[in-house]
Amino acid sequence: MELEVSWLFQFLYTSLCFLVSSFIISSLTSFLVQRVRTKLWCNCEICHTYLTSGWSNQFHNLCDWYAHLLRNSPTKTIHIHVLGNTITANPENVEYMLKTRFENYPKGKPFSTILGDFLGQGIFNVDGNLWKFQRKMASLELDRYSVRSFAFEIVNCEIESRLIPLLSSVSGKAKSNGNVLDLQDVFRRFSLDCICRFSFGLDPRCLELSLPMSEFANSFDLASKLSAERAMTASPLVWKIKRLLNIGSEKQLRKAINMIDVLAHEVIRQKTKMGFSSHKDLLSRFMRTVKDDTYLRDIIISFLLAGRDTVASTLTSFFWVIANHPEVELAIRVEADRVIGPSYERLTSFEQMQELHYLQAAIYESMRLYPPIQFDSKFCLNDDVLPDGSFVKRGTRVTYHPYAMGRIEEIWGSDCLEFKPERWLKDGVFLPENPFKYPVFQGGLRVCLGKEMALVELKSVALSFLRRYHIELVEPCHTPRFSPGLTATFSSGLKVLVGERV
Repeated sequence: MELEVSWLFQFLYTSLCFLVSSFIISSLTSFLVQRVRTKLWCNCEICHTYLTSGWSNQFHNLCDWYAHLLRNSPTKTIHIHVLGNTITANPENVEYMLKTRFENYPKGKPFSTILGDFLGQGIFNVDGNLWKFQRKMASLELDRYSVRSFAFEIVNCEIESRLIPLLSSVSGKAKSNGNVLDLQDVFRRFSLDCICRFSFGLDPRCLELSLPMSEFANSFDLASKLSAERAMTASPLVWKIKRLLNIGSEKQLRKAINMIDVLAHEVIRQKTKMGFSSHKDLLSRFMRTVKDDTYLRDIIISFLLAGRDTVASTLTSFFWVIANHPEVELAIRVEADRVIGPSYERLTSFEQMQELHYLQAAIYESMRLYPPIQFDSKFCLNDDVLPDGSFVKRGTRVTYHPYAMGRIEEIWGSDCLEFKPERWLKDGVFLPENPFKYPVFQGGLRVCLGKEMALVELKSVALSFLRRYHIELVEPCHTPRFSPGLTATFSSGLKVLVGERV
């Protein structure tokens, strides 16, 4: 009897190995055939440079190479054939995708598949009714004045009780004493505290540097990085096979997502225990309608991606730029003294913040050159022709590139590479640009709902920091180096010395 069981087990195991091996060989063969066909079909310089990473001989970042190609394209559109990707920095094309033919350029199934393990059915990864429902629910909450005031209170509480004490504890101390501060890490902790308190009514206390960065936050960063790297492979078969075999980066991604799932469900459990019928936070509003915990998990991850990563990225870039432009820092402080009063006085209301036109111009100018989301992709539903004459075949990935758009002379003038907040002002008053020329907050039906919330956080941190402290870059550099990810991340952080103003 034992011999029969052993034989049966061996037979099943051998059969399973044969089936898995056959699938792998078949998939790899298909992949290799596809690559051979691709190379025969496309022998262009751009695709060759991409596949060999030849761009890295001249540029620190892939986004800078794309910006170079788009700048030199007559239509401001290029094609990366091996990726099946059409990339554009043409404002007319952006408007066409995001507004005119919105229905023909959804996120699409390929994009949803790439990010599906991480983002699930959250608002950034879905189309149709799921997207409409989440957007409607969020907009009903975010459009209310009381919610903006609530956000203002949370941000300023986090600044006064945690950020300022932290900066004071390291200010004026020498580099040799180990008092170098990584502002990127600080801003990630700060924004995670704020978004958790605002969206979930829970406080993770990440900005207390005596505590290690939570395993959840580290897993979130890793999942974002590895999910973005999926989109950079020449064929999805590469990461799909690795996921099937649970090896390499896909094994790391699965482990990170498992940790994210555990913590997200713990948030749901705590909210359920605390009750949510009368709470002000965003998650409570969704929980009054949504009963599916997996769906709520996806909504939580979307909140975090929007409220933590983009804000931290913007603050990091902003302070890097300000450190290199002391004249802008001075102008911000002069305006604040005029509008708010002497530097020891604090911002008291959302309305008072609206009067800081130069500060807003400086933030917008920083995002023009260093947008938190450097590019955004859609997929073409049906064959189409873009306004610049580019033919787009059904199923093609179409990407608009805000990072490159900020560096194009035809859009921003001959001084497009210069950091000049004045370009946003007319008679001292801030004037926004066409959203399709400046798609940092997207445009059309998918325009960012949290724009005003983000600006509250950005302005509050900038004011509180710059009025009390000045920073010195530990390692000055001409161009930041970015890590792969869904949002722009400085690969080595932002190391600074902090000094208190006298």
